[in-house]
Amino acid sequence: MSNIAEGFGRGGNSEFIQFLFTAKGSLSEAKSQLYIAADLNYITEAEFKKAYDMTEEITRMMNSFIKSLKSGDRKGLKTD
Repeated sequence: MSNIAEGFGRGGNSEFIQFLFTAKGSLSEAKSQLYIAADLNYITEAEFKKAYDMTEEITRMMNSFIKSLKSGDRKGLKTD
C-alpha cells in the first residue's frame, strides 16, 4: 500500500506505474512468506489457500490497473 501511495504522490503516470510494479514485487514477497508460514505450520492449509488466493486476485487487479494507466487518456499532475 505504501508503494502505491508513494507512486501516486509523485504526480506522473510513469512513476506511478513504476511504483505499482514495486508493489507487485512486494506482493510476491508476501506469497513467499505464506509458503514459509505454511511449511513451518504457523498457518493451516486452508488459511494458506485463502491468503494465497487473495494475493492472486490482487495481482490480477494490479495488472488491470497498470494496463489501464498505460493505455488510458488520464494523466497525472506532471506530464510524462
